[in-house]
Amino acid sequence: MGMVLFMLMRTNVASAKIILSPLFSDNMVLQQKDNVALWGMSEANKIITITTSWNKKLVTTKADAAGNWKIKVATPKAGGPYTIIFNDGDEVLLNNILIGEVWVCSGQSNMEMPVEGWGKIKNYKEELATANYPNIRLITVEKSTSTQPLTQANFKNGWQLCSSKTVANFSAVAYFFARNIQQHHNIPIGLIQTAYTGTPAESWVSEPSLKTMPDYDSLVNVIAAKAGSPKDSHIPTVLFNAMINPLIPYAIRGVIWYQGEGNAAKAYQYKTLFPLLINDWRQRWERKNMPFYFVQLANFKEVNAQPEESGWAELRVAQLQTLSVPNTGMAVAIDLGEVKDIHPKNKQDVGLRLALIARAKTYNEKIAYSGPLYKSFKVEGNKIKLFFNHTDGGLQSKGNGELKGFAIAGANKRFYWAKATIKNNKIIVWADEVKDPVAVRYAWAINPICNLYNGAGLPASPFRTDMWKGITEK
Repeated sequence: MGMVLFMLMRTNVASAKIILSPLFSDNMVLQQKDNVALWGMSEANKIITITTSWNKKLVTTKADAAGNWKIKVATPKAGGPYTIIFNDGDEVLLNNILIGEVWVCSGQSNMEMPVEGWGKIKNYKEELATANYPNIRLITVEKSTSTQPLTQANFKNGWQLCSSKTVANFSAVAYFFARNIQQHHNIPIGLIQTAYTGTPAESWVSEPSLKTMPDYDSLVNVIAAKAGSPKDSHIPTVLFNAMINPLIPYAIRGVIWYQGEGNAAKAYQYKTLFPLLINDWRQRWERKNMPFYFVQLANFKEVNAQPEESGWAELRVAQLQTLSVPNTGMAVAIDLGEVKDIHPKNKQDVGLRLALIARAKTYNEKIAYSGPLYKSFKVEGNKIKLFFNHTDGGLQSKGNGELKGFAIAGANKRFYWAKATIKNNKIIVWADEVKDPVAVRYAWAINPICNLYNGAGLPASPFRTDMWKGITEK
């Protein structure tokens, strides 16, 4: 709707007052302590004045020959409400603006999954009844595609205050993320939902960046030579063009991301593709250290009786390895999935775990924010000793039962279920069938039975110690 309205107004811009990008509306949140971009249209070569109520300053810019204009204004620390007045002879007033923290919330269906709507998360009725958070503001980008980068996106509505009504069809993960942060930091939060069901990461990467991958170079050239909005959202670059590019350069604090199911068949490629996506967005936003926090794939489908190869396990390790990219964080969800539903209902804990990362890494709280992460191993006779980071409060098995989820192999690469025990905050792994072990894997299945946690109650990420060729590697 926003794009259609903008284009209709553009055809008659000479007779209209200022036309703002649909991103700017009453109730919006602007990033605190930043130089935020404001942009829109007016008459060609028209002088536009902007007055911001937080500092009573008036700034001036000039539309170009096509009527486009853009300017940056400085924002204070979190607060509000404020107003902005735009004037080119006719006045446009925006009310109830908050200064705070803005997060882009993107990915595929598990990010899109609403509190109620088609998702109906766990305890959704109770959650809706208490969802009155007027200092959390929501805006949703409509699903769309384009073979060319767009400057305007479609939006379901303008910015809305978070309430039982408005959050019902908004991303549950994003809402619980923001709610937890706001409960610990009294700051307004703006959430921009831009997610699309069932889509692969390559659809969310810009053409120039994706062309650097040989797998996509020639295909991207073919796509870029065409015009239009294809129905297939799996086509590389088309979601970046339609649902990310129009948001730039709206000032944001960072990104939360839940995606990967659409790339499980190409998990080996994801090791390159996912870091490429992160750096691509940072480059486009001109924020080289922008926080990028993501969710590792949850467990799904039937449990395997014996250790075996798994594309989903390989994808999870690709996500784990992406933590080597600076200022990233990963919320492990290996204990939050469901056997028969790729859209698990417990989105509260997903949002919480993302919020813990942000609270620690972005908002500087001294809290545990990650479960145990594999660091290294050492072979000791017929056993392997495993070392971990993020053992806050000590390694433990959930419920203090027998450790589960470990498999061990010798040089023949045949894995057997292993016994495991915690000793001095390390884990010793062995199996009677393997006399000379060389490798250990943990939670290596699409739906593993596993129970390693730290004292903060956060689960360990799946991992492997070997570098053997996987089933998704060419």
